[in-house]
Amino acid sequence: MRILFLGDVVGEPGRKAVKKRLPILKEQYQADFIVINGENSAGGRGITPKICTELLRAGAAVITTGDHVWDQKEIVAHFASEPRLLRPINWPEGTPGAGSVVLETEFGKVAVINAQGRTFVQPPLENPFTVVDKEVTRLRDELGVKIIFVDFHAETTSEKIGFGRCFDGRISAMVGTHTHVQTADERVFPNGTAYLTDSGMCGPDESILGRKIEPIVERFKTQMPVRFPVASGRVRLCGAVIDINPETGLANSIERIQDIVEP
Repeated sequence: MRILFLGDVVGEPGRKAVKKRLPILKEQYQADFIVINGENSAGGRGITPKICTELLRAGAAVITTGDHVWDQKEIVAHFASEPRLLRPINWPEGTPGAGSVVLETEFGKVAVINAQGRTFVQPPLENPFTVVDKEVTRLRDELGVKIIFVDFHAETTSEKIGFGRCFDGRISAMVGTHTHVQTADERVFPNGTAYLTDSGMCGPDESILGRKIEPIVERFKTQMPVRFPVASGRVRLCGAVIDINPETGLANSIERIQDIVEP
């Protein structure tokens, strides 16, 4: 089977571009299952129930998030009615929502796990290595899931690489999010797990991580607090396509993708 993953959707420009291009990308890459990180889709911070529904209707099977998951207060109650929207699995027990979901497909059960790193990311959550280890064991041994995709939302390359290596051969793929900058290190690890440190963002191309350039440069120059509005203009959609053997749950290949969408 083929999974298409799109990185952090940034604001209205990112949402419009994803909705416009997703049917084309699905056809172009013959994607069977689509996962989108939507944690920056509401004005650059968080996600709302309305946006969640829009992205699902556009073709996403699952929506992942990250450290901005709670920035829009109305999303809290929405988790109870939408299991396809995930928050990081390593939030404490009792937190609204779930960090994983299993969906039935023509290729069998497909699980998606959303986890958050702890290095330079606030707030510091439970250890993602131990929490995900427990969840992967449950999915594989109790539910018989072979295809497991992980969005690891983390800051440092070392934590992401360490996480990918830790689960090599136990998950189908791990694609990182959070930095908004696509890395060029896609590969399939020796035991069959596809890996990419960061998928990049779906946001304005002429920007700094999806935000207008001038205020951020001013902040670096003066250290004075300023607002960081979402930029405009053409959008660069970034992500990855992973081919997985449904019999083994291991990856055959991973390809980075980028697509320019004019406003």
